[in-house]
Amino acid sequence: MAAFSRLVRFISTNGKTYYGDAILPSGSTDARFATHAFRIDGDVLGEHAVTAEKLEIKKLLSPLAWSDIPTVRLLGLNYSKHAAEIGLPKPTFPVLFFKPVTAIGGPTDVIPVPKFAQIDNEMDYECELVIVIGKKAHNVSEADALDYVLGYTVGNDVSQRAWQIKKGGGQWSLGKMCDGWAPMGPAIVSSRVIADPQALRISTKVNGQLAQSETTADQIFGVAKTIAFLSQGCTLLPGDLIWTGTPSGVGMGRKPQYWLRDGDLVEIELENVGTIVNRVRYETDAKAKL
Repeated sequence: MAAFSRLVRFISTNGKTYYGDAILPSGSTDARFATHAFRIDGDVLGEHAVTAEKLEIKKLLSPLAWSDIPTVRLLGLNYSKHAAEIGLPKPTFPVLFFKPVTAIGGPTDVIPVPKFAQIDNEMDYECELVIVIGKKAHNVSEADALDYVLGYTVGNDVSQRAWQIKKGGGQWSLGKMCDGWAPMGPAIVSSRVIADPQALRISTKVNGQLAQSETTADQIFGVAKTIAFLSQGCTLLPGDLIWTGTPSGVGMGRKPQYWLRDGDLVEIELENVGTIVNRVRYETDAKAKL
C-alpha cells in the first residue's frame, strides 16, 4: 500500500515543508535521529512515489498535516492493567472518544497548558500506539482489518483529569481537547515494517524517570479487532487516526498521584517506531475564571 518505510513530514533547510521517507542511521529504527529523507511525490494517502532526491531535515513535524487527517478517534480503558490501576472493570466494547485535529502536535513540540487547565493542576500523560488508516474501511472483518492500515506511529494523549472526569458532565472531551494535546511521531512506520502490532514495547519517561512500560499484548481490543469494530456502519477514511489506549502507569493511577508540571519533559517511545520528546509549558498570557 505504502511506497515508504518511515513517513516523515519536515521542514528542510530551504524553509519548505515536505513529506519524505526517513533515512535512518545504521542500526537505528528511530526517525528522530534521521538527518535526511528521500522526498515523496504525490499523495501519501494515495498514489505516491519515493524519489531519489535527498533533502536535509531541519525540523520534524507531525507525520501528517491537519488537512490530511479526517478524524481523530481514541480508545479509553484498552489495557487490562490500566483498567485495574484506576479501579474500573474491563469494558465489554471499545470505549470511544474524539479529539479535534488541532490537538495534533509534532514529535518535539511543546505541550501547551492554557490557564483554565491549570486551575486544578491535574495534567496527565498517556503513551499510545496510533493506527493510521490507509484506505476506506467499511464493515471490514477482523481477519482483513490489517489490510487497511497504512502504518503506525506513537503519541501522547495528554489529559486534564479534572476536566475529563469531574467537570465534563460524563464526557471526556473537555479534558482532552486542547491544541497540542496529541503530539505524535516521529514517523508513520509502514505496516510492511511492523507485521505484528500486538508485540511492541511501549513506554513513557517523565524527566528521565520511567513511568509506563508495557507491551501492546496487554490491549483488551487489539488493532485488528478495533478496526473491525469501528468500521461497523461507519466508514474509516485514509488518514484517519485511531489511538489505541494507554497502559498502566499514568499519573492518575500512581500512589501518590503525579501531575505534570510546568517544565516537565515527557518522552514516549514505541518499539520499532521511535520516540517523541515534548516539554510541558504552562501558558501565562490568557486569564480563565471558571
